[in-house]
Amino acid sequence: MDVKENAKVVGRLQIVLNGKLYDELDNLVVDVGKEWVAGMMTGVGNAITHMEVGSGTTVASAGQTALTSAVDRNALTVAGGTQTSNTVQYACTWGDGDGNGALTEAGLFDQATGGVMLARTVFDVINKGPGDVMTIVWTITVA
Repeated sequence: MDVKENAKVVGRLQIVLNGKLYDELDNLVVDVGKEWVAGMMTGVGNAITHMEVGSGTTVASAGQTALTSAVDRNALTVAGGTQTSNTVQYACTWGDGDGNGALTEAGLFDQATGGVMLARTVFDVINKGPGDVMTIVWTITVA
């Protein structure tokens, strides 16, 4: 008997602006992100510790290693995320006066600058102003 299993690493995120759900969408776990997952199984690599937002509108593709037009990168609420069963949840907040602009993309990273991008998404523009608070809750599932 042949046993076939096709494991996938997938992500979904919620964007909350000023306490209200603004958008909920899927993301793309990029090639280097999948390599990062494999490396973590052997103890190679750093935990995901940061989330970045940007203003790029290029469609997410597997070969990307960075946002196309970064605006601001912040540390996660819980470095390394919170694991429950086969999911890891990452959360990050951009407060009053932080990460302002016409935001259209986001990514998960393992360092404060540079580093490995696990996943990237593109979304409809969010015009975040100085008085706005935005939180992104990103769930990665190994299915």
